[in-house]
Amino acid sequence: MDRILVQGGNPLVGSIRVSGAKNAALPLMAASLLTDETLTLANLPELVDISTMAELLIQHGVVVTREAGGRLSLKAAEIGNLVAPYDLVRRMRASILVLGPLTARFGEASVSLPGGCAIGTRPVDLHIGGLERLGADIALDGGYVKARASGGLRGDRIVFPSVSVGATENLIMAATLARGETVLENAACEPEIVDLADCLIAMGARIEGAGTGRIVVQGVDRLGAAEHAVIADRIETGTYAMAAAMTGGDLDLIGARPELLETVLRTLEEAGLEFETTPCGLRASLARGGLRGTDVATGPYPDFPTDLQAQMMVLMSVARGEATITETIFENRFMHVPELARMGAKVDVRGASAVVRGVESLVGAEVMATDLRASVSLVLAGLAARGETAVRRVYHLDRGYEAIEEKLSGCGAVIERMKE
Repeated sequence: MDRILVQGGNPLVGSIRVSGAKNAALPLMAASLLTDETLTLANLPELVDISTMAELLIQHGVVVTREAGGRLSLKAAEIGNLVAPYDLVRRMRASILVLGPLTARFGEASVSLPGGCAIGTRPVDLHIGGLERLGADIALDGGYVKARASGGLRGDRIVFPSVSVGATENLIMAATLARGETVLENAACEPEIVDLADCLIAMGARIEGAGTGRIVVQGVDRLGAAEHAVIADRIETGTYAMAAAMTGGDLDLIGARPELLETVLRTLEEAGLEFETTPCGLRASLARGGLRGTDVATGPYPDFPTDLQAQMMVLMSVARGEATITETIFENRFMHVPELARMGAKVDVRGASAVVRGVESLVGAEVMATDLRASVSLVLAGLAARGETAVRRVYHLDRGYEAIEEKLSGCGAVIERMKE
């Protein structure tokens, strides 16, 4: 098992190219199941989760062809297997996204209950309830969700009791091939939803309202080929912006999309970061007054994203004053707190909130990653700390951050991956 060693105290100066968004790429790959023609995706990041989704699609029968420059072609012309097995699905919760497309196109699917980061229950009941509204018969049997719609899906009105990105994605995809009109109320508004809708429209789908809480899908008989470029990763953008500030550096984030991060950028400006929109993306640095405590509450888009909560906590741990961070999305996403405490952070967890009191400096230590975003937060802490930090269980990082050591070392970080 690998670990990452970080020598702190070096300002990050230079440029980092922002990768394509993992959270957009995974549903886009699943969308290939909706057509027998070729879907070509560009700006795809090289990540473990992308490889896992490719494995899952291949075992269904999708022909996956990797091309140069982060391009991937997927052709689901001959699907011979409608089962998504436990061995693959347990590695990544996004595997549930094949349920809607398979059921819509083939009238049945069997998908293992998903795994992934242990940050909360994230039940699949919203996915199941939505498909039932579209006419699918659902059974839970032996750890599998088994869906059947022998006569095809039919449009209906679905009101989500709570906002769910994954359920919104699954049901948009299912609705594209359902008979009639489907209306999704209280739908997720994330940029990744808009990116999926744009790709589906390019494939021939009829979708209106993506990016709002009400999405209307008019079903069509079939979808066709398309080419689509994955949007830039807004979470990676925010992560590296905070890394620049907490090391006293200055980074050009090439390919960043500031319009996808308006709430995040406003919050980080309040915390002492300075931003400049450039022709190539976004420049991030520490403002003259330094970091200061800023309260944050996570929430569905356009609120502050839960996927930047751990990084924000590290930023606040070296800021002047006190900050309260409230997590409203997942009930178990403060697992990084004990590890940060090993580095000298002062964090007091009070239910769904954490009070962070800034310290003058963190101190390098041996720490252990517990999930994807917690792992990168520990790397950020190591960049800002005195001495050496060893981050263990970094396989989580490889699920969501492309070439992180190369990107950081190219800007002055002293960071390397070591075999245990």
